[in-house]
Amino acid sequence: MSAQRPVFPEFDPDDVSSNSSANRTFGEVVGTRMSRRAALKGGTAAAAGFLVAASAASPAAARTPVNGGGDGGWESGHRPTRLLGFTGVPTSTDDDFTVPDGYRIQVLIPWGTPIRPGGPRWREDGSNSAEEQAEQIGMNHDGMHFFPLGAGRESSRRGLLVLNHEYVDQSLLFPDGADEITAEKVGKALAAHGVSIVEIEKRRDGEWRVVDSRRARRVTGTTPVEFSGPVQLDHPSLASHNDPMGTLNNCSSGATPWGTYLTCEENWNNYFGTEDESWEPTPSQARYGVSATGGGYRWHEAEPRFDIAANPNEVNRFGWIVEIDPEKPRGAPVKRTALGRFKHEGCTVTESRGKVVAYSGDDQDGDYIYKFVGEGSWRVHRALGRSPLDHGTLYVARFEDDGSGSWLPLTHGTGALTTANGWADQADVLLRTREAADAVGATKMDRPEWIAVNPKNQDVYCTLTNGSGWDNAVNPRKPNPYGHIVRWTETGRDNAALTFEWDIFLLAGDQEYDDRVDLGANIFGSPDGLGFDREGRLWIQTDVSNSVQNSPSAGYDNIGNNQMLAGDPRTGEVRRFLTGPRGAEISGITFTPDHKTMFVNVQHPGESTGAWGTPTPENPRAVSNWPDFDPTGRPRSATVVVRRTDGGVIGAA
Repeated sequence: MSAQRPVFPEFDPDDVSSNSSANRTFGEVVGTRMSRRAALKGGTAAAAGFLVAASAASPAAARTPVNGGGDGGWESGHRPTRLLGFTGVPTSTDDDFTVPDGYRIQVLIPWGTPIRPGGPRWREDGSNSAEEQAEQIGMNHDGMHFFPLGAGRESSRRGLLVLNHEYVDQSLLFPDGADEITAEKVGKALAAHGVSIVEIEKRRDGEWRVVDSRRARRVTGTTPVEFSGPVQLDHPSLASHNDPMGTLNNCSSGATPWGTYLTCEENWNNYFGTEDESWEPTPSQARYGVSATGGGYRWHEAEPRFDIAANPNEVNRFGWIVEIDPEKPRGAPVKRTALGRFKHEGCTVTESRGKVVAYSGDDQDGDYIYKFVGEGSWRVHRALGRSPLDHGTLYVARFEDDGSGSWLPLTHGTGALTTANGWADQADVLLRTREAADAVGATKMDRPEWIAVNPKNQDVYCTLTNGSGWDNAVNPRKPNPYGHIVRWTETGRDNAALTFEWDIFLLAGDQEYDDRVDLGANIFGSPDGLGFDREGRLWIQTDVSNSVQNSPSAGYDNIGNNQMLAGDPRTGEVRRFLTGPRGAEISGITFTPDHKTMFVNVQHPGESTGAWGTPTPENPRAVSNWPDFDPTGRPRSATVVVRRTDGGVIGAA
């Protein structure tokens, strides 16, 4: 240990668990496993030891999960592979977006860009109206997907880019900040949430541009929506004082084999509050973090829809996975209730023997990992006019001491989920998914974030961004300020299987503060976004909280701004591919079919940070002025296009 261990601060509400169940934590599971193994000594050996090996009989036993080291190469005698064919970039604290030599970038669609050419122009002082914002790219870009249009080469030259807008920074959204909340401000904030769909094409000079399209649309916090699956709109828990509308806190995403987009509602509890001093949350509301103050948006002061005391069931209309068909601009988004109600970080979809399988993490400290397995062939359901996402079983993960695991069904009448135990029906189970998972004995995790499936072998990876402390010997560290990545192999490499073997792929952090970390120069913390490309590179995006970004007291002074790295799943080698501007998160990744264009999102540049200060209406540029660097403007979330100068495949040699 070469420096004092970092102090784990209170990051944000996601880091405060609402899970009071007695279920075992992932840390306790790993602690039991580790007590049965021979102790490994020393920094590098310790890091390898914490990356748990499965029993010799398991599929995971053949893997030797270790952290990569060095400047894009290997330390300790490990050989680099050709899967990562670029020179890693150093950490950065600059207000810039950096990529390796041989790559170039283009800022494509910042917040406020018209979704059609000729639409309402961006006003650098933040004075666009709610109506104008509803025709512009929303704020705080997150998960996204590229849907190609055409075939062959045309499919990588033209397509629909569909992207989420997770939340709004009201101090930057309005010219005068958020001291006063009005109905107009709430309207603009709702218009800046949701999803953007734009048609884009690549010009002959290699630059991408937005083109006019009948498919271009915004889905916002007021767009009419439908409900499908076991929880129908006529369910008493969905009875509200307003029509069903909107999707909020759209974090990561997914895409289905039939060409639709899945947007995921995460921290929806933050938008509700009340001034009614007599109001108290029900046990179910408390389990989901609903409170009188909410997340500080204060929308309830100007819009009764968000007053939890006056309109208590409106909150139950959020926390779902929402399906959008980008080819049907007039089609209503559909909330697919069979996939459960919780704080969905994302929805990663794969296939298994004709069945659809969808993985999702619940992004709060001490919550769970879920999997939905479709019933029968999704193609048959589609042929019969049914949604494959309405027919199937939702499961929650349980990790055992010996490196095995199982998927526990969240099905009414099964196990603890009976009428005698207070569960009315399957709709009740899905409305109270967290409580159902508590009841069946799922394993508490350190904030499950994005999930990715390796296209080469169907292994599943999940980022656990950090944790406030669950006796987390999985690293082992309590608390866990840096996070890690867990992976598992489903039995028979069948993603619909109900058992699996697990290990730890990577332990994040900075070895200067924690000698159990072995990343060399490629240090990072708080892994969040995650995705594979077709060649099997694992792309890792980070979301270090602005409360600790660049902070020595939290052990983040060497890690710099948030970043994206690429990893080799076969060897554990990791290299830093890009770094983002100050105050920003790197989130969202998608490729054209030829993998010669990568799209990456930069979320919330310029937000308040402990290291750089706080933006104000008088100086919104206090932390960042990226990407416009307009002396009278403000920072803007944006989608960035990354391409190689030689036109080759991103990340390859």
